[in-house]
Amino acid sequence: MAAFCSVPPEILVPATNETLELVLGSRVALNCTVRWAAAERCEPVPAWTKDGQQLSSQSSQDTTWFAQNASQRLLASVLQLNLTQDADFGVFACWVSNATATFTLRRAEAAGHVPAVLAALLVLALLMLLAGLYVRCRLSVLLWYRNRYGELEMNDGKLYDAYVSHAASPDDRKFVHFIVKPQLENRYGYKLFLDEQTILPNSEPSADLIMNVSRCRRLIVVLSVAYLEQDWCNSSFREGLWRLLELSKKPIFIVFESQYREITHPAITLLRQHRGAVTLLVWRAGSMTPSSDFWKELCLALPRKVSFQGTVGDPQTQLQEDKDPMLILHSSYLDSSADLHPDGDLGTGLRGCIFGSPPPPRIGGAAPASATQLRDSQRPELDVSDLGSRNYGARTDFYCLVTEDDI
Repeated sequence: MAAFCSVPPEILVPATNETLELVLGSRVALNCTVRWAAAERCEPVPAWTKDGQQLSSQSSQDTTWFAQNASQRLLASVLQLNLTQDADFGVFACWVSNATATFTLRRAEAAGHVPAVLAALLVLALLMLLAGLYVRCRLSVLLWYRNRYGELEMNDGKLYDAYVSHAASPDDRKFVHFIVKPQLENRYGYKLFLDEQTILPNSEPSADLIMNVSRCRRLIVVLSVAYLEQDWCNSSFREGLWRLLELSKKPIFIVFESQYREITHPAITLLRQHRGAVTLLVWRAGSMTPSSDFWKELCLALPRKVSFQGTVGDPQTQLQEDKDPMLILHSSYLDSSADLHPDGDLGTGLRGCIFGSPPPPRIGGAAPASATQLRDSQRPELDVSDLGSRNYGARTDFYCLVTEDDI
């Protein structure tokens, strides 16, 4: 190394002592650039050391040149290193006259591929799990949300939840009466209006159809092969579908899987093209199970049902603020004989004195002694505990269960 300059050279690169984190097997070039006045009578020669040990002069490439104004000179010394082992790391110093620049090389652990692969597999498994849960539980979550926060369709003047139209064939009749009706009415509490007559004779709705559908909140059509053989389905199903869309909110069409793949009727293609305006459900072999997706999809297409506690009374009297029609006084003009109506009280078909209530008092005449004694001391207690759970929707008249004397 030549004699020191009177003024130490100015180190341009690096600006400060550098610390580099490098992985094993990498290649690095350490650049040391200095500047000094050209008037100085010195010729600086760079020298490199590693951990205090001087390296050979051939280990670096040195370049000297004048600045643009020729009043300054610059020197660049570049040291090339191949970090192939732990011994290649350390503290490297560049000495130029009486100026020093330091580089500290440290080994950094290489990022392995195993953690990245495991993280990717974990994310993929989580996505597959979420997709499986979505496919399996989507309908249950939607049904729970609808039953909890969905819109209530009450006080709308409707008497039935759904109008069910089906063909008069034995298979369709069995499907509706022994599968659809018991499941929806007994399990889910819906009330259905069943009709096996053609709903669109000559593709125009009849007065009875308009009246009956207007009393129902939804329209369900069992679209079997026998149903598609009707005249209006073969001649003008498209026009008939527009009529049904005018009469009912998003009608529900049920097709059978055994027939669905074989039916070439244009009605199926039309329903597929208008899935946004209708609900198309497929009855499959596993749909018989009460927890199958078929019943969940059907319940989602039907109105939201409201469950009431047994002690709060009938929904009609609670929500419509109406008096209970079962507690009408002086209704002796009504017939209290036995009634075999299928929608009678508790399915027994008995009216009138099912609670053992006494006959109404006679007007203008003296009450019998037995009646007087009954009023005074031996009046039977009336059991009215189940009045709130009775179904009054199908009733067309009132009952006299309580007399004025009982009150």
